[in-house]
Order: sequence, then structure tokens, then C-alpha cells
Amino acid sequence: MKQVHVVPHMHWDREWYFSTEESRILLVNNMEEIMDRLETDPDYPYYVLDGQTSILEDYFAVKPEAKERVKKLVQDGKLIIGPWYTQTDEMVVGSESIVRNLLYGIKDSKEFGQPMMIGYLPDSFGQSAQMPHILNGFDIKYTIFWRGTSERHGTDKTEFYWETDDGSRVLVQLLPLGYAIGKYLPQEEDTLKQRMEKYFPVLDRGTTTDHLVLPNGHDQMPIQKDIFEVMGKLRQLYPDREFFLSKYENIFAEIEKQNDLATLEGEFLDGKYMRVHRSIYSTRMDIKAANTRVENKITNVLEPLASMAYDLGFEYHHGLIELIWKEIMKNHAHDSIGCCCSDKVHREIAGRLFLAEEKTDQLIEFYKRQIVDAMETDETADRLTLFNFLPYEREEIVTTEIITKYKGFSLVHENGEAVDYEILHREEIDPGLIDRQIVHYGNYEPFIKYKIQLKQTLPPMGYTTFFVKEDEEKRMEDTRSDQVDTDYYQVAVNENGTLHIYDKQLEKSFDQVLLLENGGDDGDEYDFSPLEGEELIFSDNVEAEVSIQQNQYAATVEISYSLHVPASLEDRKADNINSEVNVHFTIHISNHKPLIEVTCELDNKAKDHRLRAYIPTGLSSSFSLADNQFGHIQRDVIDSAMDVWQEEKWSERPDAIYPLLSYVGVSNDDYGVSVLSNSTREYEIVGDSYDTIALTLFRSVGHLGKADMLRRPGRPSGIKLPTPDSQMLGKLNLEFALYPHKGSTLEANAAKAAKEYLTPVETYNKIPYNAMKLNPSSVKTPVCYQLLEEVDSEVVLSTLKKAEEDDALILRVFNAKEEEIDACYRIENGASEVWQTNLNEEKQEQWKGEADFVKFPVKVNQSQSFLIKK
Repeated sequence: MKQVHVVPHMHWDREWYFSTEESRILLVNNMEEIMDRLETDPDYPYYVLDGQTSILEDYFAVKPEAKERVKKLVQDGKLIIGPWYTQTDEMVVGSESIVRNLLYGIKDSKEFGQPMMIGYLPDSFGQSAQMPHILNGFDIKYTIFWRGTSERHGTDKTEFYWETDDGSRVLVQLLPLGYAIGKYLPQEEDTLKQRMEKYFPVLDRGTTTDHLVLPNGHDQMPIQKDIFEVMGKLRQLYPDREFFLSKYENIFAEIEKQNDLATLEGEFLDGKYMRVHRSIYSTRMDIKAANTRVENKITNVLEPLASMAYDLGFEYHHGLIELIWKEIMKNHAHDSIGCCCSDKVHREIAGRLFLAEEKTDQLIEFYKRQIVDAMETDETADRLTLFNFLPYEREEIVTTEIITKYKGFSLVHENGEAVDYEILHREEIDPGLIDRQIVHYGNYEPFIKYKIQLKQTLPPMGYTTFFVKEDEEKRMEDTRSDQVDTDYYQVAVNENGTLHIYDKQLEKSFDQVLLLENGGDDGDEYDFSPLEGEELIFSDNVEAEVSIQQNQYAATVEISYSLHVPASLEDRKADNINSEVNVHFTIHISNHKPLIEVTCELDNKAKDHRLRAYIPTGLSSSFSLADNQFGHIQRDVIDSAMDVWQEEKWSERPDAIYPLLSYVGVSNDDYGVSVLSNSTREYEIVGDSYDTIALTLFRSVGHLGKADMLRRPGRPSGIKLPTPDSQMLGKLNLEFALYPHKGSTLEANAAKAAKEYLTPVETYNKIPYNAMKLNPSSVKTPVCYQLLEEVDSEVVLSTLKKAEEDDALILRVFNAKEEEIDACYRIENGASEVWQTNLNEEKQEQWKGEADFVKFPVKVNQSQSFLIKK
């Protein structure tokens, strides 16, 4: 007999078109009903609480007294919780975010009992190729999902193994019809049979066993009280099938008995049977960009800085950092970070990101102040400390501020050596802005805030300090120029505001760089939809205002213009050009580095359109290469299914619009061009020869869901709800960089270049005033310091943090190259213990080598984590 496992569950979107507070009210009601049934009905064995502990957090905020009830049910194996904190998106959420989601979800689960050790993501819009590696890092061997697969991946079965390049492997139970086929099952026999007759042929065709999954739940669905009566009717209708309440672990126990399952690799982004929304990566770009920025601040600045402070003797504030992570992880569910929500929900999401960034910025400032205030020195002069959060020495152009009352000053190293610098700007500021106590006692003498630039070599994972001393007044140099000339580039600005770049290393020119493409968007928050037959608008004929400044350290280029576009779809159809997008590029190019950094400020005044920036590469390419979590992925510039999607009745057209996390590149064996991003995470390779990277700057749409779109026929995704805020009217700031290089994208280690770009040098200017007072610390810190150093290695640092449970640090690196490489680290002053750990920070194997030097192999697309106890 076919065995039908009816799995009671609820799928809990914390927010969507409804707000978190609206769903919380239902949650309290649903939880009470679920627990009452589990406690009073011995025949009702299990209930799956959607694989995310944020549900419990929301519930306990209202009912803290229910913790013991929940604990008993979890420990009895009846209420099934975890392993996630929130059900994460996998496409535009960073590596460390997904790791912390599981880390905190499992940690929270274990307060009550054993979590469900299944990578349960039933509704994420596509599956990252790196998920088996991440799941195995938490000793998770099973996963359940719905979206993204088709038979062209290698099987038409719903059970298979999924592997990554490093050999990580999970057993998959696909939900071919989603997580809600058993929602609100009716007792009425004809209706029940009509539903099952649609489902059973698909389930039977896909399974490799005699065991089928019938998930009994839906979005915000209360427990189905008459489920036993319904199963009785099902037994009458289908006497050749056995129906019983079950849990997902029981299914996997049966699947594991199969010895001929297919093994698949790669990402799952096919929209054949279910929609994955390949252009959702640019909806509400303000939210997407803020999330990118905050993720990078936490992992690239805050955690390494807190680790330095911990090594120096200060407290590592786990509680504060966990609060920040959980604040942004509430935004990482597929609907939330996808931004396919109502306007009121997007306001909540933006508010959480604002709070997370404010907490991050203030904690960074606090740690820097603690360290610099505690320096053991007889020197009484003000200080300027420069922090490097990369594990190797770096020579950087640093732009920072000095606040002082001096009309002139010098920067002096502890050895007495003066450091050269240039003044970019100076202004007087009111002393009350620094510390209101100054003016409280009648001192209104202004301070001077200097914006300065200097070139400095910084120690690995450490800092260096200069003293600010009164000196002769230094004049500001006239640095105006007609074009930029550095060690790597000659850059001129065309009349239309695009760049002409001559690369001295490659001996190649790139023209019309940053040309803008504008087209209509008749889509919704899920998908871009162009106007059929429309003529795109380009910025090739705009008149740009240009300013170029270059000193001994770097060049800055300012470009401003207005791109005239139609105000609405109706105007676009009528060829009315009656609105505009105001564009301002600020481009920073260091004289000694092969990086062109771009800040883009847009002021959008039009509706229903998409804006992209073109980066021509001069390379006719058949594929692109972009990063995903702890690795990279190669994608064809044309999806082969484009020729058959209509004939095969795909749910959506498979356009080659793809996500990135920090870089995308096009290359051949000789050279390549990569784009590094601290904002947008969407690209497409375009052009007659597929030689241009099109970086999406934003989409502007006015509805949550629409029906019968050009690239997505049929029903609407979501619901038909106006979302005027998603028109993206107003200002938007984006940051990205251009990185031409010798060799292929992988040979040039674009991942490492992206890490450097996303890890700025932080500075702290200590003066004798601060509105927030601190007592002197008992900790004494050195004027210069380093924690550890990477030695001749091409691995990429993911993060450095304190271990959750041990008095030790966790160092995590990954290999983004195309062959196995060694990671080599020298630990300052040695370590008492070094352990290899999994992603859950559990010790695996102890390092038996030298106390101050660690060397270990890292496979392609693999992360490695080490616990270092000093």
C-alpha cells in the first residue's frame, strides 16, 4: 500500500501583505489551539512549527508564561521546532547571515529541546548551490524545499541527493506541489476526491518509494481540528493507501533505504513548475541596498573590531551583536527581503534595517573609542588611529576627519616620524555639537573639522596610531584636472557622463562605461515585465556636468545630469518624455590600486520603469561568474530553456537575470572585468555579443501582484494590491566598483578584491571632549597592534568573531578559486589551542602543529572555521 504521511504544520510568514503585529494576534490564537490539542489528544502525535524559532519569540513576547508548556511539548517530541531563526531567502542574503540564522535558531531551539535537523525552506524563491555545504556545517543531512527544480537538473523524481563541490551532501525531499496541498482538507467526499485526483498522480510519479508527503497546513492556517474525520474519508476513497499523521523525519527514514537515488549539483532557479521570480532581486532597491550595506558592516567591520577589543581585554558584547543579527534576519524571509509586500510592511522592514545599522554604527564607534582611550602612552596629544580588518598588511589611501582647534597640525607616528597628508576640506563647527558641556561653561570658540587624505601601510588585523600636534597652517592644494591618470588607468569623462577608461596593465580601452539604460516596467513586486516592442532610452545624449580633482593620492570625479524619461507607462506608450531621473556619480580612484569606486545618487521622479548601468567588457561571453555563499557559480548568458519555455508551459520565462552577493565577472584566459557591489545584487549580461554587464540600479512598480504579464502568464503572484511606495520616487544611494584585471575572474580572485572593497579602513580621532562620558578603563592597550596575519594565502576571510560558548575566537575563511588551496595564518603571540570547528562552532579536530602558525587545506567553494584560544 502507498503510505501517505499527513504532516500537520503551519507556514508562518511573519509579514507579507499583512503586518507582523496582525499575524502575531493570529499566532497567539493558533498556538493555544495547537498546544491544547497536543496536550489533550494522545492520538495527535506531532505538529511542525514551520522550522523557525522567531515564531516562538513573537509568541513569548505576548505569553512568556507559556515557555514551560512549549518546553514540555518539544521534549516530548510533539511540538517540532527549529532549526532556523527565520526561513531565509538564499539568493540575496549573505553567507554569514544564513550561518547565523541557523546558529541562533538551533541555539534558541535547544533551550526547549532538540530542534528538527532538517533544512526546511518550503517557500524560498530558488535554492543556492551552496546550501548543502551550509547545512552539513550544522550536521544537517536533510532538506525540504519546493521551488526551482525541473527534470533538466538530472532527475524527474522528488527524492535525490544534492551535492556541492567540496563533497557536502544532503538528502532532498522535494515538495513538488508546495507546502499547502493539504490545506483545509474538506470532509465532503466529492470535493476531497477532486482535490486528491489532482495531487496523487504528481506525487506518485515523482516518488522513489511507497511513501508520500501530504503537508496539512497553509499560510497562517489554524490547526485542522477535524483531520481524523478527513483521513477516515480518505481511507474510504482510497482503500489502497494508508493515511496517518506523521512528521518529516519519518519520511527521510524511508527515503534513506533507497540505494539508487540521483545526485544533483548546482543551484535550482528553474521557473518551470513553480515561480522563482528571477527579477525580484531589484524590487525596492532601497531595502535591498540597505541590507547589503548592514550585512557587510557587521561581518567586515563590527565583528573583527569586537574580536580585537576582546583580545585586548575588553568585553565581547554577544548580546548586542545577536540583537543586530536578529533584527536583520527578521527581514531575510523570502517575502520580506524579496520585498513583495505591502507598503506598510516595507516601512517596517526599512525601520528594522535603520535600527540594525544604527546599533552597528554605535557599537563600532564604542569599540574604537574603548581601544583608543585605553592606549598606554605618555603622549598627551590628540590621536588618530587607523584600523585594518583584513588579515594582511595593506597600503591604503585613507580619507578621514580631524577635529581640533589648531589652525595647523602635523600627524606624528610614535617613533616621531611625521606623516604626509593633504587637506581636502575645512569648516568651523560649533563646540556644542561635540560636547554641550563646553558651551555650558561659556566657551563658544569654534572647532575646525578637517577632511584629510593620506597614504598609509596598515598592520594585518590591527591598527596604527598617529598623534595630532599643533603645527604651521597647511594650505589646501588646487587639485583640479582635465582627466585622471593613475598607476593603472587613464580616465576621461565623455560629454554624456560616461567614462572612457584606458587600462595601462591590459593595454585596453573601455568606452561608454556607466551608460544608463531605461525601459518601462509593466511588472509587479515579484517580476520585471517590459513593454512589448518598446524602444529603450539611453543616457548617450545627455549633457553632463563634470568636475575632476586629483592629488598625489587619488582622484575624485563628479558627474551630474538628468535623464529624461516618461512619467508613467501611459506616457511611455504615447512616447511622452515628461519626467526625469536626476543622476549624480561620485567616482573615487586611488593612484596605486586597480579599483574604480562608484557612488551613485539617483533622484527618481517617474513611475513604472527600470534603470540599469552598463559596464562594457570587450569580451564576447557565453557565461558569467558571480559569487554565492562561500563560493562562486557559473551561469550561461542565455538560458537554454528560452527556446522552449512557452511550448513546455513554464510558469515564468527563464530570462538570464541573476543574483550576486558581492561580485560578478566576465572574462577569458587573458583578462576580465568584474563589478563589485555594496548595494545592488542583480545583473544580466547583455549586448549583441553578450559583452556588457548590466547592473540593475532599481525597478519602479506600483503593485504587489499582477496577472497575465508578458514574461509571466496567468494568475497573479501574491495579491493585486497597490504599492505606491515601490515606485521608488525620491532619492536612492548605491555603491559599487569596477575591477578590470589580468586573467580570468577566478584567477584574479575577484572574491578577495570584493572583500577588500567591502572592508574599509576605519578611523578614530580622539580629542579631550565627548558628550558621552566614560570612566578610565583598567585595560591598557598598545599604540600599534595586530591580532593575526594571513601568510601567502589566497583564501578569503569570511569573518572573525568570538565563539558563542568558548573563551576563544572563531576564524572563518573560504576558497573562491578554482583549485584547492592552503590557508596559512600566523597568530600574534601564539595560541594555547586551535581547533577546526563546524559552522555551529563545535570542535572537530585539534591542530597539532606550531602554536603561532596554522595551515590547513580548503577545497573549492568550501568554508573552513577554526577556534583559536590564546
